[in-house]
Amino acid sequence: MSYVGRLREREQQIGRPVRVGLVGAGQMGRGFVAQVSRISGMHLSAVADVQPQLGFDALRSAGYEKVASGPAAQVVESGGSVVVSDALELVDLPIDIIVDASGVPEVGASVAFNGLLAGKDIALLNVECDVTVGFVLSNLAQQMGRVYTVCRGDEPAECKALIDYVRDVGFEIACAGKGKNNPLDPTATPDSVAVQAAAKHMNPKMLASFVDGSKTMIEMAALANATGLSVPRRGMTGPHSTVEGLADTFRPKSEGGVLDRTGVVDYCTGPVAPGVFVIGYCPDEVVTAEMEYLSMGKGPYYAFYRPYHLASVEAPLTVAEAMLDRTPSLAPTTWTAEVVAVAKRDLAAGDRIDGIGGETVYGITDDAAVAAAEELVPLGLVAGARVLRPVAQGTPLTTQDVELDDTTTIAHLRKLQDKLLAARPAAAQWPATAALSA
Repeated sequence: MSYVGRLREREQQIGRPVRVGLVGAGQMGRGFVAQVSRISGMHLSAVADVQPQLGFDALRSAGYEKVASGPAAQVVESGGSVVVSDALELVDLPIDIIVDASGVPEVGASVAFNGLLAGKDIALLNVECDVTVGFVLSNLAQQMGRVYTVCRGDEPAECKALIDYVRDVGFEIACAGKGKNNPLDPTATPDSVAVQAAAKHMNPKMLASFVDGSKTMIEMAALANATGLSVPRRGMTGPHSTVEGLADTFRPKSEGGVLDRTGVVDYCTGPVAPGVFVIGYCPDEVVTAEMEYLSMGKGPYYAFYRPYHLASVEAPLTVAEAMLDRTPSLAPTTWTAEVVAVAKRDLAAGDRIDGIGGETVYGITDDAAVAAAEELVPLGLVAGARVLRPVAQGTPLTTQDVELDDTTTIAHLRKLQDKLLAARPAAAQWPATAALSA
């Protein structure tokens, strides 16, 4: 039975739809509200935004009629929708799952941690949070019988679905990744992309995080940590490719490709965007003959390609998976990749770091063990940090370069996560069922 059919059946059985709470009514949040309104058996019961009017506008434009500002719990219980200004207010409401679309690592960490403790399932449209503390949050969720997940619709979850398929049919994974529609510009800032952002009706910081490459690095790190794949090198490879050329591009250098080794995540520029891809490997002569007959090429490397990802349009599928199947769409099972902060310009002692998509830093993906050994600073922790000594443009920040704000929820969770990971053999894949007391 389809998810829609099962959601309707669930509503008939318990007498109400799945109650969804949303953090953030920006571009992604508005799209999510609109989609949920079209799905039977699912109801957007609460929206939290520091600008409450955005929440009211999103709900009303999606056709929600019973929208109020309080008393919140009573409104939700009666089948209405409520708007609040504090994301943590959602934790105490009678809702089933909280979806965070804030894009702010600290907000995501605080909502996820407190929501799990309150018995809610957690779904993130906030990959920035996942690549910083997703391992410990996934541990906590499993031990509490809850679901922690990154949402469908963004590249990591959709690419993981392809990886699962390719593995399930018996192929090895040579590479998996996404297309990027333009070359990286690590110097991009909100000011430099302001005109383009206005034309696209986007937040300039969000667009800057796309253009400077941070978002791509974050997405591929999340994919690596959810699948056990590794990072080919700092910053990945990022060649140009066409869809037709994927299997030739992402194969070992010894066979004419760009890879130093297989079993990695990567990205490419060119017309592969906005799709995701997996390069499967199978040397079996019977299989290669069949694949050639099926117009998949001569092999032994084959491109499996999905030409789209639908962002907030697909995100409600994760709510259904969590509520009906009790499974995550994507969550860390290993910690092979880290996204570290790199100076976007020359930084001077006393400067303040403004975070992802800002004026001061961008992110690059690196091997997690290398990042730990070199004491590189995770991108998701660096907002608000004070620079302690000069850092040249293009240099990864270390813990000696900046003073981090260690009072935040995300900083506390990261310390716990680091202890969990440090207790495990460096060569081992770290299962997400590790005991929190480790």
